[in-house]
Amino acid sequence: MSKKKKHSKEESAEEPDVKKENKKLSKNIYEKELAKLQVELVKLQEWIKHEKLKVVVIFEGRDAAGKGGTIKRIMDKLNPRICRVVALGVPTEREKAQWYFQRYTTQLPAAGEMVLFDRSWYNRAGVERVMGFCTEEEYKEFTRSCPEFERMLVRSGIILIKYWFSVSDEEQEKRFQQRIRDPRRRWKLSPMDLKSRELWEDYSKAKDEMFNFTDIKQAPWFVVNADDKKRARLNTIAHLLSMIGYKDLTPQPLKLPPRIKEKGYERPPITDQTFIPEIY
Repeated sequence: MSKKKKHSKEESAEEPDVKKENKKLSKNIYEKELAKLQVELVKLQEWIKHEKLKVVVIFEGRDAAGKGGTIKRIMDKLNPRICRVVALGVPTEREKAQWYFQRYTTQLPAAGEMVLFDRSWYNRAGVERVMGFCTEEEYKEFTRSCPEFERMLVRSGIILIKYWFSVSDEEQEKRFQQRIRDPRRRWKLSPMDLKSRELWEDYSKAKDEMFNFTDIKQAPWFVVNADDKKRARLNTIAHLLSMIGYKDLTPQPLKLPPRIKEKGYERPPITDQTFIPEIY
């Protein structure tokens, strides 16, 4: 039996051969490093399932900071039955009448699962705070209860990891313009996103205040320099892998058995089936 390799928090994947100079990362190097990291993510996934871990990863940051792109690369090769994404919309009237954290608790992982929150309960400290969608008392209650809520999650055995994607004003402007020009991306821009451009400093103040009371020892914030999308994705995945010690449980390659042909079976005529038009 081959000996399983254990990955510590300090070293999860191979050290990438990427120069840290301030220049554009080539597509070839990016894809090569991403492929390596995605292999490690599959190993992590199998370890989470085997050890019945409960993992929550929160992705927060300004609009167009690159949260969605990073989540997409994490999920690309993973089993959606083990790792899933939660991206909740505007709360319903019933949800507004519930305990604030209630609609998020229903999305928390069971044993053997990892959940990626594409925005989270921190909406209250961000958009709700800045846009006036919550009262001052509701906000103050959030500042008191959020740290205790997260400590409770950690005490219950949940591994809670929080990422803040930091993007500059200039880079966000560039990405907004790209979305406006590309019909495939315009859905990513909402009137709320455009309004947030006018309130840049208000969002900055809200983020700083949020960090002040929620950057706790049991669940600290990890800031991602997100001006370079490719590097941000690689750095985030590498850091995520380093946060959970895991072993390589990759099974040995399977040998496909020969296909057995049944005697006397005749397939129905192919003309009985309806095929889609072959446009391409």
